[in-house]
Parts: sequence; C-alpha cells; structure tokens
Amino acid sequence: MSLTATTRTLDIRGRAATVWGLMDGNGRSGLVLDPGQAFAVDLTNTLTEPTIIHWHGQIPPNAQDGVPDMPMATLQPGESRAYDFAARPGTHWMHAHIPAHEMLLLAAPLVVRRPEDVAADRQDVTLFLHDFSFKPPAEVLAEITGGASMAGMDHSQMGQDGMAGMDMGAMGQGDMMAMPGMDGMAMDLNDYNFDAYLANDRTLDDPEVVQVDKGSKVLVRVINAAAATVFWIDTGALTGRLVTVDGEPVQPLPGNRFGIAMGQRLDIELNVPAEGGAFPVLALREGARERTGLVLATPGATVTKVANMSDADHPAFSADLTQEAALRAVTPLPERAASSQPMLMLGGSMMPYVWTINGQTWGKHSPVTAKTGERVEIMFHNMSMMAHPMHLHGHAFQVVGVGQNRIAGAVRDTVHVPPMGMVTVAVDAGEAARWMLHCHHMPHLSTGMMTEFAVSA
Repeated sequence: MSLTATTRTLDIRGRAATVWGLMDGNGRSGLVLDPGQAFAVDLTNTLTEPTIIHWHGQIPPNAQDGVPDMPMATLQPGESRAYDFAARPGTHWMHAHIPAHEMLLLAAPLVVRRPEDVAADRQDVTLFLHDFSFKPPAEVLAEITGGASMAGMDHSQMGQDGMAGMDMGAMGQGDMMAMPGMDGMAMDLNDYNFDAYLANDRTLDDPEVVQVDKGSKVLVRVINAAAATVFWIDTGALTGRLVTVDGEPVQPLPGNRFGIAMGQRLDIELNVPAEGGAFPVLALREGARERTGLVLATPGATVTKVANMSDADHPAFSADLTQEAALRAVTPLPERAASSQPMLMLGGSMMPYVWTINGQTWGKHSPVTAKTGERVEIMFHNMSMMAHPMHLHGHAFQVVGVGQNRIAGAVRDTVHVPPMGMVTVAVDAGEAARWMLHCHHMPHLSTGMMTEFAVSA
C-alpha cells in the first residue's frame, strides 16, 4: 500500500483553502485494512517541508512510531520510507507529529477491520473531525500562546496564575463555564475560535450525505482529529450504542450524545428506522454554539439544511467524567499488582501560556520509567483549569480509576482529564524504548506538555 503526504484544496464556505493530507494510491484520504492484513505501507513526502507521521492507536516497533528524532529523523521532501508491522484492529488514525502540520490537516483515518466487522450486516461510515483556520498554523499558535486570542475572554479578569476572576459576566462567548464548588474559578473550555469545524473535510453548508438503507444498521466511526476542540457527538433522532472507544470494544452504552476529546475515537452503532428518512449525526463544539457533521439518508428522503450554529451553547464535556466512569472494557487487562504508581500533575495557565507535567516542560522533563512487562498505574491529576487529553504511544492502557473510585474501565490510548480531575490508568510496559506521553491539545503540546514513558529491558 502507498500513502502520500501531499497538498490538496478544500472549499470551505465558498473559500478555497490549501491544506495538507494523507492520500492512498487511489487518491482517497486514509487507509482501510482488512482483518489480518499487515500494516505494510510505503510513505512518500511530496510536501516542501520535512514531516513525520505517527500511527495513532497502532503499536509499531518504536523505530516506526513516527516522532521526530525518536529515533527516526523526519521524512525529507521527496523521501519515501517503508513501514511494516502487525496492525492493531479498530478505528485509529494517523497524523503528523508536528503540531503546525497537524493543524494543516496532515491527518487521515486508519481503520483496521475485525472479522466481526466483515460478518456484521451493517454499513461502515467514518466521521473525521477537524478544527480549521484560514490563518497559517504558526500564526494561530502565536495568537494562542501569546494569550492574545483567548476566545473572547476579558483580560482584565485574568490573574497572573491564569485563573479567571470572580466577575463571570465579563467572560465572552461562553468559552468559560463556572464549575460547581469551584468558588468562582472558571475552567477554560476553548482558547481559540477557529474559522470552521469540519466533518470529512466539509461544513454543514455542504455536508456529506451518506446513503443508507431503510431498516439497516450503521456503524459510525468517529475520529476527533481536531487540534484543540472537544466535541459532543449527537445522533439526534437515532438512539445510539457506543460499542468501541479508541479501537477497543466496550460493553454497549446507549445514548444519543457522547463526548470525544482530541485524539480519541468512538464507534457508535445506529439503527435506521424501517420508514427511512434523513438523520443528521452532528459534532457539537463544547462550550460554544458551532457544530458540524454529516447526514445519513435513505433513498428518496428529503435532506433539510442544518445550520452551522445551535441556538445555545453546548454544555461542557470537560467538567464531567460521567461517561468515562460508565465505560467497561469487554477485554480488561488481567488483574495484577502494579510495580509502581507514579502521579503526573498536569499544570499550566493561560497567562503565561505554558503547560507542564510535574511542573516541567519537554526537554526538562523527568520520564516515567518501567521495565518491559511491568504493570504501572499512572495517575493523571489535573491541577489546571483546562482539560488535557493524555495520549501514550506504543501501548494501550486501561482506565482503572476515576477520581477516588476504582473501576474496570475502558481500554484506550487517550484519556481526557478534566480540570481538577483525576484519572488512573494501568499499563503493561512494552518494548524497551522511549515512548511519548503527551497532551493531544496541539497548543499545549507545542508549549511543552509532553514527557516520556521510558521502558528498559
């Protein structure tokens, strides 16, 4: 299989936008592998800049993991590189491991089907989400990290520690929300207002309409490839069943609204009614009114236009670990004692815009250490007013604690830690190597919120 990092042009609300992309040999975005098929891919960089691709959710040999100079150098313009490893089944994705490149949409779905996916009488639909700015990523990052954007917040209300003052009326645009019991402190949900929110590269001005059969079953594979946006997935008139998170099956969780942080994936099973119709599946930006999505429509159904904005702000997903606490793995990690229980304090502030793990930025960091085969329980303790989706490379972990409560939660690779929240994950250390452990909010990553899981033999 071949994969090319290239440029492409999108029409976003009537404006042409040149973005980057990962295209297969047929010019389609992303890859779908059949059950048992190896990940054998030749990646070619046709861009004018060196880049490198990380296979998010896969567990390749460390040399093929796709982080700049850990250990492989970036792929130079015109250069090709071969990748070959056993593919991990599920809904995954691939993206540049350089924040500015990911913000140029250098990302694509990576779906590895299971035998039961092939056997199931259901249609597969992918919903790939992005946030997009017409400005160059460097400019967006400079605005965010310089504190100049702050999504309409009134700076006179910001203390030096980045906590908001008591006057909630001064907060603009609903981007800050009070949390009960927080004594007037507010959490920051969004630190930038992007120009558009995309579903499969499109907005609701011209959404993708997927033809489905009356009375059929549909599996919607949702991938949050956004740089800095948490979404609610709203299945509207169709009650969904969340059956997989981050590529790993969970006990089905019914509902029609599910939260998804950056880097995470959700597989939601839907039943199309026998009478048919048109059914929007929407992604709602948390703490704001913007939305995007696609429409499932049976033959002959009337597809009515859906506005890009809801009538009111969508609630915060960040404040609430209710969904995480409700998830249960179908195949949990075997029970065993942890050889170590490191606590990672997640910190930082909007002014100055610096985000840390145990008070340290990348380059000054202290690694989390383990020996191959050891069970480690990592507690993420968020002491900041922003949420952090924490992603570990080269491993899957199980959520075993939410707050003070022990659970046999989901097996995943990216866990969302809300402001002042605590989440504990259990992981069995894999290949002896340096594996990245970082926040998947690109401006947080770019200002240092990364450490490593250093595994020794």
